[in-house]
Amino acid sequence: MIKRDLLLEIGAEEVPAGSMTRVIGELDRMAKAGLDEMRVRYEEIKTTGTPRRIVLYVKDLADRQDDFEKTVKGPPRTQALDANGEYTASALGFAKSRGVGVSDLMLMEVKGVEYLCAVMREAGRATKDLLPEFLSGLIKKLPFQKNMYWADPSVRFTRPVRWITALWDCETIPVRFGDVTGGGRSRGHRFMGSQSVTVPSASEYEAIMEREFVIVDHERRKRMITAGVAELALEIGGTVDDDPDLFEENAQLVEYPVPFRGSFDESFLDIPDEVLIATMKKNQRYFPVRDASGRLMAHFIGVSNNRARDMNVIVDGNERVLRARLYDAAFFWKEDRSRSLESRLPELKKVLYQARLGSIYDKCERVRAMSRWLVDSLGTDDIRETVDRAALLSKADLVTGMVFEFPEAQGVMGREYASLEGEPDAVCAAIYEQYLPRFAGDRLPAGRAGAIIGICDRVDSIIGIHKIGLPPTGSQDPYGLRRAARCINEILWGLEMDADIGGLFGKGAELLGADDETMRNATEFFRQRLHNQLRERGYGHGATSLAAGAMGLSRPLQALRMLKAFDEASGSEWFASLVTSAIRVGNILNKLPAEELKSIKLDEPSLTAAEERDLKSVLDAQSAVVKKSLSSFEWSGVCLALSKLSPVISNFFDGVMVMDSNPAVRSNRLALLIMCGDLFDSIGDFSLIKQG
Repeated sequence: MIKRDLLLEIGAEEVPAGSMTRVIGELDRMAKAGLDEMRVRYEEIKTTGTPRRIVLYVKDLADRQDDFEKTVKGPPRTQALDANGEYTASALGFAKSRGVGVSDLMLMEVKGVEYLCAVMREAGRATKDLLPEFLSGLIKKLPFQKNMYWADPSVRFTRPVRWITALWDCETIPVRFGDVTGGGRSRGHRFMGSQSVTVPSASEYEAIMEREFVIVDHERRKRMITAGVAELALEIGGTVDDDPDLFEENAQLVEYPVPFRGSFDESFLDIPDEVLIATMKKNQRYFPVRDASGRLMAHFIGVSNNRARDMNVIVDGNERVLRARLYDAAFFWKEDRSRSLESRLPELKKVLYQARLGSIYDKCERVRAMSRWLVDSLGTDDIRETVDRAALLSKADLVTGMVFEFPEAQGVMGREYASLEGEPDAVCAAIYEQYLPRFAGDRLPAGRAGAIIGICDRVDSIIGIHKIGLPPTGSQDPYGLRRAARCINEILWGLEMDADIGGLFGKGAELLGADDETMRNATEFFRQRLHNQLRERGYGHGATSLAAGAMGLSRPLQALRMLKAFDEASGSEWFASLVTSAIRVGNILNKLPAEELKSIKLDEPSLTAAEERDLKSVLDAQSAVVKKSLSSFEWSGVCLALSKLSPVISNFFDGVMVMDSNPAVRSNRLALLIMCGDLFDSIGDFSLIKQG
């Protein structure tokens, strides 16, 4: 079998950088799945791309499909052959449906039963005959968020396709997409390369493109950027932050990366760092530079897609663009300070949060009231004034010029302006930390005041959006409620805040006027998020369900601690035995009518068997321990009590017959099981652990 390399390059106008990484991954997946389905073998698949091209390279692709053979089971012999051994209508119909003659059918035994079977064979076709349709299909199926058309409305792509390079070694493949046909020509770099480049073979493609100032491999471009940026920063004694997303975005914006360093007036360093960084990163994709102490320097590093004869021209142009943006930031920085944050509060009444939930001002007032409730619930009276003041001012910076221009600076500007106005440091920090964590992996609030406000803000959103009937559905979560629930638990666990989230939901529902159905939906949504987060920590589904059900809504922190304690105990023999006993107790009691259970009373003097007396004694002692431990959330105490109960209840089941023929004996033993059931129920549903 001959093997050849395959190249597909889709040349287009500049593809949005944000979509390239996902598209490259999907092209890899679709190509592998397609070739496997076609039964064409290959050694390796590589997908990559630049702003102007999406590339598929398949190494050592077989020149033919594998032959196909499949045995298809038909009707059983009793239906396929009549008494004379002749084929029935059922057999003839089966042969016709499979495209074979009846003479090609055979009998095969499957699990002791003979069936009529057809062996379907198909010789492999030449790969080159399959490639045009296969590659055209890949192009059509590439998943972009938005597509456009430029000539034929039926032909759509994220940007106009200008050329297609399609080679099987040296042989061109006539791939068609719209009015573009694949061939052996490509294009070099838009500014530094040729407008038409001959590619003699697939294996020569990358080397030829590099001579045309196109680094096709996006990972290599990223390495070049990383090294170049670090070198330029080092030259001035600085470093850049490790920002994978920014490096990735720059790699997808250029075909030939040329890092450069620029500077700006040091007076701009008076502006808060977060605003400077946002201006450099978001608008221009620059890398901010820090000195050895971590402070921002009046320098930036950018990545050009053009190696100009005089790079100073590119540096000067970028400095002018950044300077204009920094002047805007400096203007807002000065202008905003002419008014206090508190004076801006009435303006929040004009900013709509959600049409059916009122303004931002209304939301702030609810969050403020919820924050006071949570402070009292946690017993943190020492920060009550801090929380109340910070909650009052928490969203005032939304109506400042700086946040209007730089939305990502919300909270940052509130902190800075509050500090300049002489607010206590704790208040300033809380205004900023209410938004933490902002994304997965972000740091948590350092203080409880900001954490409390942030938790209440998120609970208000969860209840409010459920109230108006717009909860997350599928992949759609426009109000970010999943992230809000996740943040609440991350904060509670990270700061070890034993908050009564169930009570907080109740307070939030009261302030929003939410009905019982809304509360059920909102709390179940939160409980499910908690369950998922606990599962992500590696705990089993059953134990997680037990903890989330028993403690989840009322005490997320205790749900985690309970799960940790039970997880440590799960390797013990007594724990497995206890779970089995708990399930057995539940099964016996669930079979009895509720009225009969209510009528059963323990007659302790009538306990005659040693197993009965031992169980009663241990239940009396350990029930009190469990009750006390649960009230103080001492999970080690709960486990210790259960470990003492486990062997005794096992002995009880082994030594006596619960459903004894003597009604008095049976009643006493059922009474003991009711006591056991009450003890287990006070902790949670142990049957869930058995489910996985």
